[in-house]
Amino acid sequence: MTKILTKTLLTALATTALLLFAACGSGNNDVDTSVINNPNSASGVDKDAKMPIIKFDKEQHDFGRLSKGEVVSYSFKFTNTGNADLIVKECNATCGCTVADFPKNNIKPGESGFITVTFNSANKHGQQIQTVTVGTNAQPARYILKIIAQVEH
Repeated sequence: MTKILTKTLLTALATTALLLFAACGSGNNDVDTSVINNPNSASGVDKDAKMPIIKFDKEQHDFGRLSKGEVVSYSFKFTNTGNADLIVKECNATCGCTVADFPKNNIKPGESGFITVTFNSANKHGQQIQTVTVGTNAQPARYILKIIAQVEH
């Protein structure tokens, strides 16, 4: 009985390791790496590095009271205040009820763009706080946008 259990456990571990190994190479790596620069090093921060800087007009929006089933959107405006092209790589919401649309083109220094967050209040009740994690080539690389709503029957 112990040999069967050991063999089953080893098979399960080997299968898990194989799946994890296979998943490691499946990412979408379509970012032009020539625009990625990390000013942080062991000797400190290079203040002269050409870097994008994403500056949001606001990082939180409150929709107020919503009726259950309402679908609402808000566009978070941002500006690249840095001195290199800004790339918004991804926007990931915490819930399937929230979707974010973001610019797919590079944002030049001084240019602005919008990340539009849409919230579907169907099957929701009470206070809702949803976040969208924005991945960029700026430092820091991740930003959190937040939407709030009070969903009523």
